[in-house]
Amino acid sequence: MRGTFNKTLLEIAKNDPRIHMVLADIGYGEIEPFRDAFPERYYNVGVAEQNMTGVACGIAMEGNIAVTYSIANFPTLRCLEQVRNDVCYHNANVKIVIIGGGVSYGPLGMSHHSTEDIAIMRALPNMAVVVPCDNFEAEAATRAMIEYDGPLYYRCGYKGEKDIHSGPVDFKLGRAITVREGSDVTLMFAGPVGLNVVKAADILAKEGISCRIVSMHTIKPIDRDAIIDAAKNTGGIITIEEHNLSGGLGSAVAEVICDSGVAPEKFRRIALPDVNVALIGHQEWIRSQYGMDAEGIAKQIRDTVRK
Repeated sequence: MRGTFNKTLLEIAKNDPRIHMVLADIGYGEIEPFRDAFPERYYNVGVAEQNMTGVACGIAMEGNIAVTYSIANFPTLRCLEQVRNDVCYHNANVKIVIIGGGVSYGPLGMSHHSTEDIAIMRALPNMAVVVPCDNFEAEAATRAMIEYDGPLYYRCGYKGEKDIHSGPVDFKLGRAITVREGSDVTLMFAGPVGLNVVKAADILAKEGISCRIVSMHTIKPIDRDAIIDAAKNTGGIITIEEHNLSGGLGSAVAEVICDSGVAPEKFRRIALPDVNVALIGHQEWIRSQYGMDAEGIAKQIRDTVRK
């Protein structure tokens, strides 16, 4: 997905001179085409994410679009105060892009995991939060990101993710995408873990359980209509996300349910538990340890629907 993001951003930047990239000692074959094409709009500040964010804010406040870019939690947690006080307080047109959401960097350990980011970013005033699930959404989300005026957090996958959609999608910020219709339960997911959700739904379909599958690619602003419709017209809502159980997609959906007064028959959140994910290993293996592989997700859905 990161390759799709970088190629799309480069394509847009050819026709939009406002776009600048600000990085913190990262590249290695992905962003060099942007550097070579637009050296006057490319800044590598070194291992200094707080400075990266401040520089980006200054660039944006001169009428430009600044894109900060690094791996996992470094453009968010390491410089949270600057994101809050510089970017959000000034409503600056800064796009904060991370590569490798969730446990994509599993072999590098919990210091490289991004598992609390959605909760933190969506709590910041003026900040939109976008979590594309595959290459088709990644491309569309990149275009929507540039069109959006204001701070935006873009949680990208890593590399080699398989597509969930079969072609280009009708992507609008704040509007969920229905991947598949169903009636017994609605599965709402965010990010590349959605592929396991689709596989889980395939398993359950053979058992007679009909799942509506919805990509909640925008966590903030969230699609309230999609949530309320699912609560009214399907047998329940289950959220799935590669993020801490606290504060992410599941919490955002629960908030809408409570505020709207329209309660689904059943509701469950599938996410990483509220622990430091200290396991070391491949992303899919770590997912499996927390019941977030296809079989694990299917079991939790089955248990909820049949309870």
